[in-house]
Amino acid sequence: MTSLLAFIFILLAISVNNLHLVSAEEAVENKNNMIGVFVNDHPKDEVTLYWVDPEFREDDPNRLRVEAVIPPRGGVHHTGTFEGHEFHYELDGEKHYVLMDLPNANGEQFMALYGGGEGIRVRCDISINAGRAEASFDIMVQPFWAPRGAARFLELVRMGHYNGVVFNRVVPKFLIQFGIAEGYEERTVVRDTAIWDDYDQEIPFEPGYVSYAGSGPDSRTSEIFIAMPGTSKEQLSNFGENDWETPFGFVEGDLSVLNKIYLGYGDMPPWGKGPESQLIYAEDGYTKYLPKNFPKLDKIQTCYIVDEVGLAEEL
Repeated sequence: MTSLLAFIFILLAISVNNLHLVSAEEAVENKNNMIGVFVNDHPKDEVTLYWVDPEFREDDPNRLRVEAVIPPRGGVHHTGTFEGHEFHYELDGEKHYVLMDLPNANGEQFMALYGGGEGIRVRCDISINAGRAEASFDIMVQPFWAPRGAARFLELVRMGHYNGVVFNRVVPKFLIQFGIAEGYEERTVVRDTAIWDDYDQEIPFEPGYVSYAGSGPDSRTSEIFIAMPGTSKEQLSNFGENDWETPFGFVEGDLSVLNKIYLGYGDMPPWGKGPESQLIYAEDGYTKYLPKNFPKLDKIQTCYIVDEVGLAEEL
């Protein structure tokens, strides 16, 4: 094959040594024995994904057919496929091929297309100093690190899920946690919509890194945490030990704004006297429980994808 092979992908199953091309007969026999999930990591451009039909020779125009046009900034496409199957896409005038490996335990394989940019910028405007001032921070989402988690986070941002959300767990030199929606119906629905874990890329945590706060395998919903400035190397090494804690982005630039988020209530029980997550999820969590017991909590006013509101050119 003389075409340029640029394998820009996430392998959610191991290993590359087991990759093999399939014959036309194998393709027919094995067709759709797993789900391929493609995430477009490009900040601006759509990606046209082509299905490569092994029944046709390389020089046959029928070999490639359009599978999907995937929007930028975490756009996702699902399709049935099989081990050893090729897909093709073009970007910046170059041809790229991705080859499907063995599926993960859930019968899927995630592929991050492009995967070479700085990431997708999500800006969160917040209150600080117990609501007495305002600030913002930018999360640079990295779909290549954790495509499933990144895509779900971007989806929740587009839904407005994080607007009005409190920082319910703020522990200096450890973490800051948030993500329980202000609306009762929304937080109830999202809580029951967990996503599967990403393949662990073994990316070491640093202060400012962002991950889901899960409770076990395949438990990620909407609650996320950020590693706080000053977190010890030992604690940073402990982050990510669980599969659901794969980082999917980082807070860009000066992290000092995180230390201005109200931290007077301490950690959640039993480690502190802060809010209990279960009581926030209750129907009166935002209407009674938090205002009565934790009135100084800072919150997110709004989170948005910068490129999608026309602010990118101002940066």
